[in-house]
Amino acid sequence: MDHLLSFLSETVPKARTVEQLTRPLLTLLNRVTGMESTYLTTIDLEHGVQRIEFARNVGSITIPEGLVVPWEDTLCKRALEENRMYSDNVAECWGDSEAAKALGIRTYVSAPIRAQDGRVLGTVCAASAEQVARSPEVEPLLLLLSSLLGYSLERENLVERLQEANSELATLALTDSLTGLYNRRAILSEVPRVLALAKREQRYALVAVVDLDGFKSINDTYGHQSGDTFLKQVSAHLKGCLRASDVLGRTGGDEFVVIAMGMQAEPHELAGAMRNAADHLQARLTSATIGRYALDNGELRYAGASVGVVALMPDGVDADEAIKLADREMYRVKQQRKALAIA
Repeated sequence: MDHLLSFLSETVPKARTVEQLTRPLLTLLNRVTGMESTYLTTIDLEHGVQRIEFARNVGSITIPEGLVVPWEDTLCKRALEENRMYSDNVAECWGDSEAAKALGIRTYVSAPIRAQDGRVLGTVCAASAEQVARSPEVEPLLLLLSSLLGYSLERENLVERLQEANSELATLALTDSLTGLYNRRAILSEVPRVLALAKREQRYALVAVVDLDGFKSINDTYGHQSGDTFLKQVSAHLKGCLRASDVLGRTGGDEFVVIAMGMQAEPHELAGAMRNAADHLQARLTSATIGRYALDNGELRYAGASVGVVALMPDGVDADEAIKLADREMYRVKQQRKALAIA
């Protein structure tokens, strides 16, 4: 037992992941049991499956890593229910296990890996196609390994859940909850990225501000729930008219911002290309907002938003200034639309 403790004292402190801990422990288990396959599984009781995460195979049996089998058919489940850690005649004990037949397992030993609250996280196992005599060292070692692996698996699962939660929080922090688009914070962080990319590729950038004229009247007439429905539909229309590389966000109650990369152009054609690109994007965004909208309290015929678009070279322009320029252009368009409506 001293050599086992020495091995563990050298191995355990160095392990930073479940895999780094498991691989040498499976080697140790192979030496002590004399069985050709040693492996660690995880169990997903919600979906009723067991997965081989890590395995060491040195003989005729091959337990493949990544193998997923129905939990109901496994030797591990039978051993757990019967509180039987060891069998050197699997066909006699559990002859109904198709997985055991397929793998040719004759001798089998396992211990459950549990969380601190008692939940079964997986198993640590050894298997052989031959009849292997029972060793007094095996079961105490299995229990020790399952305990060590239980702490490690639970810790790694916790880290994964925390990482997923942090990722979700990061996404929520940058997402408009109503439309699912980028929010103002995200847009302000995306503008410098697009400007930097435009500078590297010697292109111009396009920045657009879309303001939904008459949105307050829509809320007052149809109700705020219908107003939210309208915003979600407009968001979908705007997204549908843009390229995958374009960036779209909702920066206010009824205001959206679009950032896009322009094309490369020869110096003598650049001014005209920028003007044409701005006009084309403005027409596309305006057209996308025009139409009939089915709201909760009726149908709305909407004449379109006021859209301001600027094409600019990325040198010496920051995010705030770029959006202000587009915002100023949007107000010019809004005043023009009002003047035409009065006329």
